[in-house]
Amino acid sequence: MSKNKVVGELQLYNTMTKQKELLKPKEEGKVGMYVCGVTTYDLSHIGHARAYVAFDVLYRQLKYLGYEVVYVRNFTDVDDKIIRRANELKEDPLSLSGRFCDEFLSDMADLNCLLPTHQPRVSDHVEQIKEMITEIIKNGCAYTLDGDVYFSVDNFPNYGRLSGRKLEDNRAGERVAVDSRKKNPADFALWKAAKPGEPNWDSPWGSGRPGWHIECSAMSAQYLTHSFDIHGGGMDLIFPHHENEIAQSCAACPESNISFWLHNGFVTANDEKMSKSVGNFFTIREVTKLYHPLALRYFLLGTHYRSPVNYSISMIETASNALFKLYQTLQDCKDALALLPDRKEASNGKTKISAAAKECISKLHNEFEAKLSDDLHTPTILNSTLQEALSYINNSVSQLKKKMQQQQQLVFVLSLTELDEEVKRVLDVLGLLSSSTYSEVLQQLKDKALKRAGLTEEDILKTIEEREQARKNKDYARSDQLRSDLEAKGIALMDVGKDTVWRPCAPEQPAPPVEQQKSATSVQQQQPVHTIQQGKPTAQAQQVQSAVQQQQSGDPNQTEEPSAPCVPEQPAAQAQQEQSADDQQQPADSVPKDQPTSLVEKLMFSNLEQLSATPPEQAGASADKEPVETP
Repeated sequence: MSKNKVVGELQLYNTMTKQKELLKPKEEGKVGMYVCGVTTYDLSHIGHARAYVAFDVLYRQLKYLGYEVVYVRNFTDVDDKIIRRANELKEDPLSLSGRFCDEFLSDMADLNCLLPTHQPRVSDHVEQIKEMITEIIKNGCAYTLDGDVYFSVDNFPNYGRLSGRKLEDNRAGERVAVDSRKKNPADFALWKAAKPGEPNWDSPWGSGRPGWHIECSAMSAQYLTHSFDIHGGGMDLIFPHHENEIAQSCAACPESNISFWLHNGFVTANDEKMSKSVGNFFTIREVTKLYHPLALRYFLLGTHYRSPVNYSISMIETASNALFKLYQTLQDCKDALALLPDRKEASNGKTKISAAAKECISKLHNEFEAKLSDDLHTPTILNSTLQEALSYINNSVSQLKKKMQQQQQLVFVLSLTELDEEVKRVLDVLGLLSSSTYSEVLQQLKDKALKRAGLTEEDILKTIEEREQARKNKDYARSDQLRSDLEAKGIALMDVGKDTVWRPCAPEQPAPPVEQQKSATSVQQQQPVHTIQQGKPTAQAQQVQSAVQQQQSGDPNQTEEPSAPCVPEQPAAQAQQEQSADDQQQPADSVPKDQPTSLVEKLMFSNLEQLSATPPEQAGASADKEPVETP
């Protein structure tokens, strides 16, 4: 059987060894990767997006390097949280979890995440789970109690090796439920005896359902065997979930061995991990109502995957602005090359690209591969190397508009063509290259900007007309004011030749974020809007404050930041610009993407201090998992 040709190396930070190591797959040319999936009792939040975007980039990079990858990401569709939510809604637990599996897949598609090779559900793998529990009992590492089955941590000497926690540090009630029947308070459930109204399956120990931790051990073994290359998840899964997985898997199969344990950092709000259980979260769906999904992806990739990232409106605005300029550059390049198709064909391979273009392409190619192969260092790629390439494209497109000799023009065309292909290759591995056309993405970004500003295209056209009239009347103060008013709402006007066009921009003075205090089941009113610390509130800020006040009176159910992404040089289409003087969480029902949410569409985000984008050199403790084992 022929093996894939692997064209590069990859270093990854291993939580188990606390250092970066070279990936050496157990089978040449093939990589097995398991990532813990969501517990499907609600819509997924941007903490989940952070995890699955990070591992999607790893998946893409492995494929780019030439590996055959088996990527497994599970659904936890049998869990205490699901049962509680289903009981609240008087709905079948498996029906509820099935709906939220579909919602999650829709969110992942919006974020341009590739489908994993396998997406197993716990409910479809109960037999494999029972078989593994049987092996653990047989090997003396588990015991039964009144229909429950518990793992005995005392019988597994290496317990705590991943997290670095000593067994005596695991206090009862901290991460596992207090149960006087257990031999050790740290023992955790492998099988839970059936309770009325809960999903259950027959077993040698009586009717019941699996515990949380055993599910991933059994499903990873089913698709990847007990020995595979990469196991990933959020840092909060290091203990107890991944620690318990290791114990279970090794107890069932002593030869069990996973080479790399990878963990992504948290998304935080007010320096606290964003989590459904805490209630300080924003769903992916809420964010992508106001911002393009690729803007959220861009924002997440702007920080190293192991570093914490605080979510704030200023950073998502900056990412959205950078994404618009990126796609405008791609569109300008496409338009310029479309005007000169015969020039490329006429070269017959005799004309070479310019030395400057060759250097730019080489630098982009080499630095992209070096940074991504060094523990997926995406921020440097986005904020430095890629920006240089985009600037070169913009300058070249501007040059092509000037009169020049045919041979000189041909060099520009060939140079642009090759650089454009290299840029698209980089964007594809980062997952930032949409399947939609450039013009469609640009229009989608403009539509989102209009929604954030509370304006329509007609409103802007009227303002452009009013501004033009003010300029004719030499009322430049009025002209400047009209432009500034739009900029405060995230709309920029550009004078190109005799025409005025508009595009989204980061608000000149961002709207003040609003600190939210939500709980998963709260019926609390929205907290007051924070005032801007400096200067006069922007128009957008005043709109937000007004909307919040309306909701407070009418809706009782309201409820390290990365360094700013570098934005490309002004796209070529705008280079000739004239310098003028001038929620409450939704119910469990499926939430349509165009349905507005409360809290002014979550425009107000927590005002957070900036954090460094430098990757941490130690793993701490973000998929939302059940932290407490109940008997």
